[in-house]
Amino acid sequence: MRKWTVVLAVLVMGLASLGMAQQNLVKVNLQLKWFPQAQFAGFFVAKERGFFRAQGLDVTLLPAGDQSPIQVVQSGAADFGTTWIADLLVARERGIPVVHLAQIFQRSGFTLVALKSTGIKDLCKDLKGKSVGVWPSGNEYPAVALFRKCGLTSSLDPRAANPDVKAVSYPFDPSLVFPDKVQLVSAMTYNEVNQIAGLGYDESKVDVFKLADEGINLLEDLIFTTERVLNERNFKGSGLSGRQVAARLIKASLQGWDWAVKNQAETVEKYVLPFCGNTCKGSGSRADAKGHQTWQMAEIAKLYNAGATLKGWAGFLVPADFQASVKLLRDQGILTKDPPRQVVDYGPWEEATGKKAADYK
Repeated sequence: MRKWTVVLAVLVMGLASLGMAQQNLVKVNLQLKWFPQAQFAGFFVAKERGFFRAQGLDVTLLPAGDQSPIQVVQSGAADFGTTWIADLLVARERGIPVVHLAQIFQRSGFTLVALKSTGIKDLCKDLKGKSVGVWPSGNEYPAVALFRKCGLTSSLDPRAANPDVKAVSYPFDPSLVFPDKVQLVSAMTYNEVNQIAGLGYDESKVDVFKLADEGINLLEDLIFTTERVLNERNFKGSGLSGRQVAARLIKASLQGWDWAVKNQAETVEKYVLPFCGNTCKGSGSRADAKGHQTWQMAEIAKLYNAGATLKGWAGFLVPADFQASVKLLRDQGILTKDPPRQVVDYGPWEEATGKKAADYK
């Protein structure tokens, strides 16, 4: 009898300890750049497979709302966020103290799509006089950089009296403008390219111009926060500093991304589709959530498995890539000066991975 009493006491103590551990998890809000879809698969995996929890974090993934991730994080409604590097650098120049922490995608997925029947073969030579569908809220920067690199003015520049290119802003659904209202339309390799195919314009009918191939490789999804969060000595009363929380978030996120990319079918089935909303189903003949997200996961994996990731440095912002982005944005007048050194902080990534940024080759 005494033996079973001891066993029961041990079990009770173990359950109590587990309960206390769960109660002691640090609550973190991570603001996603868009609605739930395979674009954020690694974060879903990190949450559902317990990678965040293993780091002592209780992470809430916030879908896109009325404000940009930078605005949400700046306001304090979220602690960390995901965004694109151009948006981050422009925000920093405007005085918002955002800080780049980890680079998830190592290659840009931004494209412009045109019907083959338009005869557009060379963007710089054939863009003049054309209408181009672009996205608002900072998502237009890659297209703007292309226009300016080609020496073309656009209607996005209020100083241009007779712009060479007419930019038509549209809310992320290509069917609203393409192909009736614009000759080219912005499309991510992992999303709108497949939506356009579903509308009846597959690879045999369109040309897909990847801006990375045009020298506009402005890196996209990254993890960021603010200087205020990084400088917190006692993050939400947890006893951890903001920098320590950032390192734990990065470590778990990279675990999630590595797992997601290696297990794409299971990731879509178990960890993407349960989070998905109406934006996950694609368009027209490809309006099927599983089919569209399977496409998206495969394309996302290509953006993740590139550059530094292929060298075992997932999440690392290669300094040369960063400087290339800054130069591009400065050359096109999107930035007026170099950003401060503090806009990139390798410290949390180094703590998360055990690597040193200075050792990258």
